Amino acid sequence: MIRYRYTIKGIVQGVGFRPFVYQLATKLTLRGFVHNSSAGVILELEGKVKDIELFDECFLEELPPLAHIDSFEKHPISVQNSQDFEIIQTSSNDLKTTLVSPDIKVCDQCLEDIKTNPQYQNYFATNCTNCGPRYSIINTVPYDRKNTSMDKFTMCKHCQKEYDDPTNRRYHAQPISCNDCGPKLTIYENGTPLASNDPYKTVASYIKDGKILAIKGIGGFHIVCDATNDETIKALRKYKNRPSKPFALMCKDMDQIKHIASVNQTEQKLLSSKEAPIVILDKKDTNSISDLIAPNIYKIGCMLPYTPLHFLLFEHLDIPLIATSANLGGMPILKEKEQIEKLLPFIDIVVDFNRDIINAIDDSIVQVIYDKASMLRLARGYAPKVIKLPFSIDQKILAVGANSKSTIGIAFEDTLILSPYIGDLDHLESFEYFLRTIETFGRFYDFEPDIIVHDIHPNYETTKWAQTQNKELIAVQHHLAHIYALKAEYNLQNNDYIGFSFDGTGYGLDKTLWGGEVFLNDNRIYSFHPIALLGGAKAIKEPRRVALAALFEKYSLEELKHMSLPTLEAFSSTELQLLHQSYTKNINCPRTSSVGRLFDAIASLTGVLQNISYEGESGLRIEALYDHTIKESFTYSIKDGCIAIDYLEYIVANPPSPTKICSMLLNTLTDIVIDIAVLYREPILLCGGVFQNKTLLEILLPKLEQNQKHYYLPRSIPTNDSGIALGQLYKTILKLQKDNL
Repeated sequence: MIRYRYTIKGIVQGVGFRPFVYQLATKLTLRGFVHNSSAGVILELEGKVKDIELFDECFLEELPPLAHIDSFEKHPISVQNSQDFEIIQTSSNDLKTTLVSPDIKVCDQCLEDIKTNPQYQNYFATNCTNCGPRYSIINTVPYDRKNTSMDKFTMCKHCQKEYDDPTNRRYHAQPISCNDCGPKLTIYENGTPLASNDPYKTVASYIKDGKILAIKGIGGFHIVCDATNDETIKALRKYKNRPSKPFALMCKDMDQIKHIASVNQTEQKLLSSKEAPIVILDKKDTNSISDLIAPNIYKIGCMLPYTPLHFLLFEHLDIPLIATSANLGGMPILKEKEQIEKLLPFIDIVVDFNRDIINAIDDSIVQVIYDKASMLRLARGYAPKVIKLPFSIDQKILAVGANSKSTIGIAFEDTLILSPYIGDLDHLESFEYFLRTIETFGRFYDFEPDIIVHDIHPNYETTKWAQTQNKELIAVQHHLAHIYALKAEYNLQNNDYIGFSFDGTGYGLDKTLWGGEVFLNDNRIYSFHPIALLGGAKAIKEPRRVALAALFEKYSLEELKHMSLPTLEAFSSTELQLLHQSYTKNINCPRTSSVGRLFDAIASLTGVLQNISYEGESGLRIEALYDHTIKESFTYSIKDGCIAIDYLEYIVANPPSPTKICSMLLNTLTDIVIDIAVLYREPILLCGGVFQNKTLLEILLPKLEQNQKHYYLPRSIPTNDSGIALGQLYKTILKLQKDNL
């Protein structure tokens, strides 16, 4: 006989871990106990050596689907002659390191219960330890019911029995509830509750009638309407001031998605996964949805139902639905009915329930590039995102990220945690959400930072906030943070790399705006030829201004009068005169090396678009025009640290064919990366928002492989600014480690 004590860390609470251990231990006639603590799961096992060895083998092979082990410590202790195996109540201590699980799609067993089990029949909040809300309902760890928004719901006898039974999959499922004792669903019209014998059928009828609804999900409300109704979608675009940004769809099943888009095996696996993200797919030429869903591009974002409420609603619907976040542009998703009524007065019907959302969280967005998933928005199902270090740190570090696509990151001991997507911090509501997220993670882990890491941009709201906190501050340059986020994902610790960091704009070490940078081991060795932003920030919304500045650099105003280009036609003669004066006098004309702005210039010069209504629109429109049969590129030079593309001369000399010019741009960027990559032995790092461009990568990656270049591309971490906080953390940690050697 022998007895062992185990300390198990990872995602091991609220995921059916203890009943799994209980059932395995009793099956092998082992004795002892298991309990949750704030430091993880503590397990003691007593029995024959061969049975404990068999337990260890089965334990690692048969984990519950939502459990994830980060560390597993085991050491012998004295035999105590226990008589049985038991699950004992949670203990608590001062150090909180148990990881919070993401919210997960309803499982197949719960869906079956909704159909056949009288206790859960047609119940919109059915869940078990294998599925349902986690992060969105938790106040703090340990993950016990009293620490969640389910605290106010007293379990009925039936639920209590299942909750207390270690052999039941609802054992200690903290959100457990049923028709008798759980949250209630309410339909509101103009703030007034509606009575309905069949609420799902009633809601479906409103959708079929062309109404715009707000329906509560796991992490917030969706705006929902019929994806085939042009008039309703026109109204929604007008109300949201969203003229062309694509809407995401929720489809009844995989067959419905396949009528709308092409779906490969990897994409189908993602759509059907327990995380149930929005997956960006290639849109089919079909009449099954409105052309207004994703105008002018060939991509469409689709997801499958992921809550019981969604499935129950689709029992009465055979049409795909727009299911977009209930918010205003760039703001966080709304989680309360009162917010909907105040901020979105155009909503006809609100479908609410009285289980509070403590931590709002949006839908994750993923695309498949080169047959592997790449994260675009890290949120429901995937976040909080945990990365384990191969060493421990002494300090607690908070990284506050960027200003757009905001996330925060924290680091303690051997753990890095990246928060879910927050939003753009230009809005007060988003900044308040940013502050709440810092408070939330502080509450989860009793986390008070010793060091705060921020961007070097002096006008970022995150930077300004950090400077008021009376903490040790460390600043990390934006494009190096992109690179170090990628290094963190793959746990790259040495400094040997060639890094291509291409994005919209970021503040450079020389106090200019960067965005097309190539680094060798943290030293910038190449940068794209800078272009002026006529009118400063205005130019980011108006590609025509970027293109006009490029023209002003090469041609006189008199020469431009004799040219016929879409960019020039987008301005009046008076505007051209005034902007030329601004350019020549360098008034509000900061320069940037941004590759993102290069896309804007090409989009304007070819007449693809002159003003954008959402970030990245130029890139998506150019990508939609790419023709794989066009192999030509622009001429370019790479010398004295400057990359210059001769696109203007070509466009001015030739009729601006959008398809050809857009194809040549992507070919040229590919050629530039390859030309630089082959000069060095170091591995290649590709990061920054430009490398979200699927077409660019699917041209580039095979060529890197043909040249036998080892490369890294963000997969589980967004390559856009949502990864900046992680990069800030990782660069700081590696520097501190090096300084301490």
